[in-house]
Parts: sequence; C-alpha cells; structure tokens
Amino acid sequence: MERRSRARVAVIGAGPAGLCAARHILSRPETFDPPVVYEMTDHLGGTWFYEERVGTYDNGYLIHSSMYRDLRTNLPKEVMMFPDFPFDDHLPSFLHHTSVQRYLERYCESYDIARHIKFNTAVEKVKPVSMETETGGAVTWEVISHRTCGDRNTQTFDSVFVCNGHYSDPHLPYIPGIEHFKGTVLHSHSYRCPEAFANKSVVVLGARASGVDISIELLQVNAQVILSHNTPTMSLPLPLGIRQATSVVGVLEDGSLQFQDGSVTQADILLFCTGYNFNFPFLCPSELGLDVQDLFVTPLYKYLLPPGFSTIFFIGICKIICPFIHFDCQVQFALAVLEGSVKLPTQEEMEKEVQREMQKKLDTGVQVKHMLNLDKDQWDYYLDLARVARFTPPQPVFESLYEEVGRQRKKDPQKYRQINYRLIDATQWELLEASPEQTD
Repeated sequence: MERRSRARVAVIGAGPAGLCAARHILSRPETFDPPVVYEMTDHLGGTWFYEERVGTYDNGYLIHSSMYRDLRTNLPKEVMMFPDFPFDDHLPSFLHHTSVQRYLERYCESYDIARHIKFNTAVEKVKPVSMETETGGAVTWEVISHRTCGDRNTQTFDSVFVCNGHYSDPHLPYIPGIEHFKGTVLHSHSYRCPEAFANKSVVVLGARASGVDISIELLQVNAQVILSHNTPTMSLPLPLGIRQATSVVGVLEDGSLQFQDGSVTQADILLFCTGYNFNFPFLCPSELGLDVQDLFVTPLYKYLLPPGFSTIFFIGICKIICPFIHFDCQVQFALAVLEGSVKLPTQEEMEKEVQREMQKKLDTGVQVKHMLNLDKDQWDYYLDLARVARFTPPQPVFESLYEEVGRQRKKDPQKYRQINYRLIDATQWELLEASPEQTD
C-alpha cells in the first residue's frame, strides 16, 4: 500500500495550543492535508473562554475553563502573544481575559482555522495502529470521536497533536481528617468571583499565581484570608489582611485546621489553589511507554514526544512559561520532525537524554512535581528547538521583558499590572508611564 503523499494530522483541542498547531499545519499545504481539529465544546479558546457556571456542561462533560470573572494576565501582552501575531496596540499590557479570548478569535479568523474545527466533538480514543508497508512498519493513529448528538466516527491519521490543556482537572492533595471540615471546600477551578466569600474566613492553599491573586481579590469583600503554603515565608509584600501560614497538615475532629507549625484555626472556606493534574482520558499511556502522574509526564523527548512514537506530540505540558511563544516553538519543531528535516536520535538515545535531564534536576533538589516547571530555562529550550529545527527563535527582548515583569511582580503583587510596556526592537523594550487601574 502506498503512503499518502501529504500527511493527515489530528489536533485535539481548539485552545491556543491547538489553534497554533492548526495555523502552522495550514501554512504547509505541500506537506500536510488541512488538519482535523477536535473540540468538545461549541467554542474555541480553551481555558480562555469564560464560563460563569461550574461543574458540568449540558452534555455531562466537566466544565473545561478555569477562568474567573476578573482575571487579568500576569504576563504583559508583549510576551503573551504568538511571535508573528501581535495584540492590538491600544490595549494595556496586562489584559482582562476577554481580550485574550478576542485575540484568539482574531488569530483563528486570520488563518482561516474555524472551518477545520469539529465543534461539540469529543475524542474517545487515540490508539497507534501498525501499518505494514514494503519498507517496514509505520505507525498511524486511529482517532475515535463522537459528537454531542451521539454519532461515533473513526478516522486514521499520520500524526496526532495532543493540545487538550492542563488547567481543567483540579489537583486536590489529600489532607488527613478533611471529612471533619465543617465549611466549604473548593478548588480555584470552580472560583468565579469574590462576592460569595464576603466577610468569611478563608484559608487559601498554595501561593503560586492564582493563590496570591485570588487572596488579594478576596480582600475586596472583607474576607479574612490566610495564605497557606509550604515554601519559606515569601518576600512578597502582601497587603494587610492576608496572613501567611505554613501548610495545612490535617483537620482536627472539631473541624479546625492544623498547620505544620502546630498552630490551629477555624475557617468557613478551604480554597485549594494547588494546580491541575495531567489527564489524557483518550489515551492509554502505557501503550505509548508513558508514565502519567498527577503532576508529571515522562518520558517525553524535548518535553514533546514519547521516544517510542515519533508522530504524536504533547504540546504545552510545561509550566511557568510564556505559553503562546512556547506553543509556537514546539509546534514548529514537531512539524520539522514530521517533514523529515529533523532527524531524531534512536529511541534508546532519546530515553537516555530524558533520563539525564531528569537526573540533573533531581540532583539540584527539584521535586518530581516541579520537573515540568521551566521558568528561566524556557529560553534555552526555545533556542535548542529552533537550532535543531532551523526556525527563527524568539527574540531576546521577550526574555528580557519576562525577567523584568518577574521583578516587578515580586516588588508589588498588587500594582505591577498597572505598568505598560512597548517593544522597541529585537532586544529592547521601553516602559510607558504607569497608568491608573487599567480597563480595556
């Protein structure tokens, strides 16, 4: 059987990563058929599409988005953007989530992506199928999907891009005695606005971006906030009204919360800002040689592909990154692999490299649950992908501005979003005058 001249690619998810994959696939019509993008909801945007309701959609699927009503980006639009598709100049640097959703809709329109999206279509199963050819076995992928109305469909593809995001399956660490807690327990995935917390005592678990931002938001409604975390006391100048505490280690029989330092408190609400699990319900990870834990997936060569399967790519599983830049680099690398311009090492060599990278992090004290956090390391990673796949790497100005915003956030987590920036050229940015509270 002759292999098709152009590759067929399935893309799972029409959030930013899926749209980015579709955009680059469509830009290579000589190599690829137009992609088939599977999207279980009736809209694009992934987690950026705000849903007021929580729980489940009408079709029974869990609500995907973790967006809350007043969320504004913690990165400026100048480093949020896809490198070849800037945000509108008139917008402030730190955007309300509705501006990001509109940007994604505009991106979709500009590259004519929407007609390739199968909305209201959930992927049930993705499995590798061996196809015997005269030149030996090649793997293709069977994708079984079904529409909301129920009809099931099976298609075969040469490659699959997994872009289903990782901000929809809440990670809830076990707390001994939690059944004794008499108040409300929820995860930030189900947080939408502060009004329901007015005058309540709230213990927020976790002091990364969402934990800090939501704690600050709760002060607006006179909530008494304790920010509980297991890092040493943060140097962040948190506003009065937020008390820091060590991590919660248990709930006593009378329903009070016990902290690691032995102190005890009563609370009306326990709010978990503890991140999200990786969840690929349509895959059998062991079939791909993958170990998928709640907060970690391994082995993935270049954080992208299982060493035993060079035609399935997991886009955007890394954390603490500039997401749209990240997706853009990963997609271009993946397509270079499919086009044959990147020759991958052997499976054994790829496995060894993943193991080496992991060991290096373990040796420097990185916990397994933080293995996929890149932060400062993301820039070398993009340079590496760009060098191997021969595409233009992100300009140095992005790294420089990313570092600056990190400094400003540490200096004042309440006010850093009032600053506006402008990119001058590939290496320089400038500060525009700080403005009063932004609205777009």
